[in-house]
Amino acid sequence: MTRSRTIIVAPLHNHRTVLRPKRGTTLTERRCPRAFVLLLAVWLLLPGGLSLGQSNVFDAPRPPAISLPSAAPSAAPAQDVAIGGGAVSAPSGYRLSANDQVAVEVFGEDDLRTNGRLNGEGNLSLPLLGSVQLAGLTLTQAAARLTELYGRDYLVNPKVNVTLVGYARRRFTVLGQVSRPGSYEMPEGSPGGVDLIEAIAIAGGYTRIAAPERVSIRRHTNSGNDQILKVNAKRVAKGEGGTFLVIPGDTVTVGESIF
Repeated sequence: MTRSRTIIVAPLHNHRTVLRPKRGTTLTERRCPRAFVLLLAVWLLLPGGLSLGQSNVFDAPRPPAISLPSAAPSAAPAQDVAIGGGAVSAPSGYRLSANDQVAVEVFGEDDLRTNGRLNGEGNLSLPLLGSVQLAGLTLTQAAARLTELYGRDYLVNPKVNVTLVGYARRRFTVLGQVSRPGSYEMPEGSPGGVDLIEAIAIAGGYTRIAAPERVSIRRHTNSGNDQILKVNAKRVAKGEGGTFLVIPGDTVTVGESIF
């Protein structure tokens, strides 16, 4: 038999008496004191008596729901940039030279795509082919050359495209009686050379004591010797002496007026 223990509180007097349950008895087997019954009745008649002194956990305010942040969207996969996306517009008949940057695309063969600069000897390193001389060729001739090499031993009817991505740094120097003497890069649209009057303008124009009729140009030749050219820039500016092209590597010196 299961034993139960019940605690009965004695009537309220000046002193407190605790009645301990006897073994083997329950609350239903004992008579509750009259005073305790009256006290219980009064308590039940009070407004809200059932909830007096009680705390209902279900009525307690609930903490606001916490919404978990949704997973951040995965980054979009990187996309390949087209090799020819940065191509520059080369003049008609332009021939490649050392340090030019080119892009080579073999259609249908992504592994053979190349974007690089010709080395100092004018060669470009290509997959399967190794080092190939391209300096001195136009873009059309370079594409035909690579088509021939790839079709000879590796591919059947390859289609090759060659584009110019960037010119090699081509510089010229202007010294003497100009406002900003120094070395300058060729304009992007004129990689092969710039007009003498434009070159002087790039250097800031003439000083107050400049002698435009006394301009000299030092030019390197293939033989290794320097050539000195004398030009009357005043006549060139008037259209009387034709035009003169300053090419990469030239050094222009504007003389000083004697008077």
